[in-house]
Amino acid sequence: MKTLKFLFGYAKNYTWALIVTIISMLALVGVQLLAPWIVKQMIAAVKDQSDMIGSLDTVGRLAILALIIYVARSGFQFLRSYMAHVAGWGVVADARRQIYRHLQRLSLRFYEDRQTGDLMSRMVNDSDMFETLIAHAIPDTLVNVLMLIGVSAVLLSMNVQLMLLTLIPVPFIVLAAQGFTKYVRPAFRKRQEELGDLNATLNDNLSGIREIKAFTREDIEAERIGKHISHYRDSLLRALRLMATFHPFVEFSSSLGTIVLIYFGGKLALNQVLPIEDLVAFFLYLEMFYQPVRALSGAWEGVQHALAGADRVSELLREQPEVDDCPGAMALPGKARGEICFNDVSFHYVEGTPVLEHIDLDIPAGAVVALVGPTGVGKTTLASLIPRFYDVVGGGITLDGHDIRDLTLNSLRRQISIVLQDVFLFHGTARENILFGRPDATEEEMMEAAKIANAHEFIVNLPDGYDTLIGERGVKLSGGQKQRLAIARAVLKDAPILILDEATSSVDTHTELLIQQALERLMVGRTTIIIAHRLSTIRGADKIVVLEGARIAEMGTHEALMAMEGGLYRQLNEVQHQLEPRWELVREQRREAIYAQGLLI
Repeated sequence: MKTLKFLFGYAKNYTWALIVTIISMLALVGVQLLAPWIVKQMIAAVKDQSDMIGSLDTVGRLAILALIIYVARSGFQFLRSYMAHVAGWGVVADARRQIYRHLQRLSLRFYEDRQTGDLMSRMVNDSDMFETLIAHAIPDTLVNVLMLIGVSAVLLSMNVQLMLLTLIPVPFIVLAAQGFTKYVRPAFRKRQEELGDLNATLNDNLSGIREIKAFTREDIEAERIGKHISHYRDSLLRALRLMATFHPFVEFSSSLGTIVLIYFGGKLALNQVLPIEDLVAFFLYLEMFYQPVRALSGAWEGVQHALAGADRVSELLREQPEVDDCPGAMALPGKARGEICFNDVSFHYVEGTPVLEHIDLDIPAGAVVALVGPTGVGKTTLASLIPRFYDVVGGGITLDGHDIRDLTLNSLRRQISIVLQDVFLFHGTARENILFGRPDATEEEMMEAAKIANAHEFIVNLPDGYDTLIGERGVKLSGGQKQRLAIARAVLKDAPILILDEATSSVDTHTELLIQQALERLMVGRTTIIIAHRLSTIRGADKIVVLEGARIAEMGTHEALMAMEGGLYRQLNEVQHQLEPRWELVREQRREAIYAQGLLI
């Protein structure tokens, strides 16, 4: 019942379409009930031999009336079908919009445990079932119930005893429907879950097709996808088996009514208790009586199918974001100065396993602060707390003196630009990806941002310049080009706070120089937090924060930290200095080996 209420909440936006649908269905029922009556009147006229001319006139009028009825029926069928689809697909569209908005509200922690393909399946495949319910199952159920009531009234007026006898199969059909409901909805839900698993695995594999080819995993992955396809097929066949059992039972049960009518109706006609024209009309009306009964079984199947999808959608919509606007949150007016303070901040992903403990850190407006330390000490997590991708579990963070939890998420995140090591670009043009930072920017502002990011030159040399499609995740660009496009996006956003997560790693020396120049321009006048693994890139930072064991171990300028005997920062620097000549030696040895084998001329 809750699921139906959830669906009808969307349907109220299409009340006008549903009203037209209902009126059309009522008219359709009335029109269809007239057809057997016309046949009955035609038989009576044919039997009346006393007035041949009058009988012919009656037959002619009945034919014209039948023509009008069938034309009207076509018109009402069109209105009923089209307006029901207007409501059905409108509900689907509204539901999908709400699902997507809700997905955007959910916190990053939610996505860490979910597969993209499964979420897409819930949003697209499961919501698709709503159309079946609104446009087919419910209207069909309503029109068939109305038809049952109307036909029952006509049959009772013709012969009560015969009508009651033909109702004998109905209790069996009702019991079968109850049993069908008990088993078919879980079967359909299982089918939807298997479809979600298939979509999730397929999405992963298509996204990772380069790795599949690189590791020659084609056969193994094809077999894995094949297993998911088989599981989906088997779950679908289980649901279809239930349907294949239910429908023939309903057909057989409804045919018992016809057998009863043949026997008892035939006896009544032979004994001249029931006129022949009434018997023929009774047969026609009885078919109209059981046709809705059979149709109701199909409509009920559609209801269960749709409710199985609605269960999965409502389950998703019940998920609550861990990070959301707090009651009474205020929008930060204008552009922030960029002063950030961590006050005794603690954080964990899993309770009992601290990632950050008792962090106290003041970042003045416009300062450049670098976060360094061994892998896994919480550098990225510390930076992620500033835009509230996660919420602190202890202490607090302030921006310009405001606790960030007292600010709306939109106004907070508008103050922050982020350039990550793993750049994400959308499938589209270079222009669209830069304008993602500020869609209302002018052409001149966009190009200026690209120039600041050292991206303009390579963009204009692309086949279609700024209108070149760069592929999914920017697959047509090099790593350095993707980084510079991401920097241009951040430049255009023009936020007062900048977070850089090792934005110059994994590129050649020349590209690193271009990116470094772009970043230096971007950092001017902004509060900048740099997450650094290559320590040579952050020597000019105003403050270097060294993390170890979930806490701040050291803090100071490069010179001050290098002067600390036995300090962690100094040790990390010395290790990197030792590795650089080592890698040069390895490269030289490889080069000599290639020459020795005659592989390089």
